[in-house]
Amino acid sequence: MTDRTAAGAAASQDDARALLDSLPDTLPPDEILAINSSKSDIHTTRTYDYNGWAFTLPPGVFKPGDTSRIVHDRLLDGTIPVKGRSYAAMGVGLGVEAVIAGTLGAREIYAADVHPDSVATAAEHYRRIVGDRPDTVFRPLASNLFEEFPDSSRLDVITFNPPAVSTRTSDDPTVVRNVCVGAEIVTRFFDQIVTRDLLAPEGEVYLIVSNTAELKRIVGYGMDAGFRPEILHRQTWEGDDCQAYLFKLIRHHAA
Repeated sequence: MTDRTAAGAAASQDDARALLDSLPDTLPPDEILAINSSKSDIHTTRTYDYNGWAFTLPPGVFKPGDTSRIVHDRLLDGTIPVKGRSYAAMGVGLGVEAVIAGTLGAREIYAADVHPDSVATAAEHYRRIVGDRPDTVFRPLASNLFEEFPDSSRLDVITFNPPAVSTRTSDDPTVVRNVCVGAEIVTRFFDQIVTRDLLAPEGEVYLIVSNTAELKRIVGYGMDAGFRPEILHRQTWEGDDCQAYLFKLIRHHAA
């Protein structure tokens, strides 16, 4: 490593540490519960509209909220670039991310979720809205994070809006799966990317985390795993203290 490269690496680490220090603390449990009141309709059939597309949600499939739409909007406007790239939509739910990526011409799309009914729903929406594209391989996959991904997978882009809320908001296991698994799901996410070498050269991870989760712990863990974070978007809402961040993370391998 040259002196100039070493200085740049040190500056990058200092910037990342300053970013981490600037993040807000996790909200108190009572505030988290007030923000994440349990939805009573998760076991019903619902509908969802985005960008002129109509989606039907069977019981148990998560309906996108405000933080999911941050990811959807940044995919659609190209802030998260997927054209011609291998893309994994982690926790794909009803499939909005996969539909956007297919429409924009991703080379390969993994539509992954731990919930098989969500994967089937995403696949149905993809086939109906996008259909067959000669330059796109669509791979619906029921998987606990990356456990079922082929060993040969090398991903250019990964998006994840994890159910990392730090306070249990319900005793319903479906709500827990969709909302409040906790920080461990994100630490395992980072670990699997690293141990399985899933990112292609110059690969990018786009992660949504708010201060209803252990925000500093999650970002700090990613930094310790070799990722350098950049804030692409910060969202607040009138009437509460929730702050949600869309991070872009690039993995820097040790020299």
